[in-house]
Amino acid sequence: MSTSRVAVVTGAARGIGAATAARLAKDGHAVAILDLDEAACVAVADRITADGGRAIGVGCDVSSADQVDAAVARIAEELGAPTILVNNAGIIRDNLIFKMTESDWDAVMNVHLKGAFLMTKACQAHMTAEKFGRIVNLSSSSAQGNRGQANYSAAKAGLQGFTKTLAIELGKFGVTANAVAPGFIQTEMTAATAERIGVPFDDFIKHSASQIPVQRVGQPEDIAATIAFLCSEEAGFVSGQVIYVAGGPLD
Repeated sequence: MSTSRVAVVTGAARGIGAATAARLAKDGHAVAILDLDEAACVAVADRITADGGRAIGVGCDVSSADQVDAAVARIAEELGAPTILVNNAGIIRDNLIFKMTESDWDAVMNVHLKGAFLMTKACQAHMTAEKFGRIVNLSSSSAQGNRGQANYSAAKAGLQGFTKTLAIELGKFGVTANAVAPGFIQTEMTAATAERIGVPFDDFIKHSASQIPVQRVGQPEDIAATIAFLCSEEAGFVSGQVIYVAGGPLD
């Protein structure tokens, strides 16, 4: 039987984050759902609680050090020391490089990279004290480059380097760090991409599925399952890895 831990999932009001929070709760962990909109977080937490789990919703801008510190302190007080962290919070500000604004660049970097840094710095203090920790950062197949996503691709590639460094620094404290890099996942974010390029979402899904060896697009639960493994006791010898969950081989 796995030990029940306290898990924190950022960007968990919807999509991959909400699915991950639900899966970690199902695995017996208490879960803190973080997102900008506390009401949306509470709604996810209420669904988990209704299913017999333990969860709280916490409004937090992960790019704000003060908000992150306050959120992690609240989680530690209400649920216990957070020793599982899933850095999933993310936004897109897609555009071709000649049209991309400085604010488009900064916004994406602040949420993905700075947010992961601040959340990890706050939570690792609890992990090292407990001599146990699991950190999972959400990268993306876009880390290999994707038209119209210079900012997002750079951030997701940066998270891979961040992950490997965390694995090196924190391993001696019983803390592992891994990255999960999803391929095409059917979420509100991919719907927004379809809208940006002017393609109906159903057509976008159908075309994308045809290019994937397993002949379907991914669902949030596909990513949640891989994250759940990396957060488990059994995954203690897996660290510093980037796992592409994309329905086929990606380097």
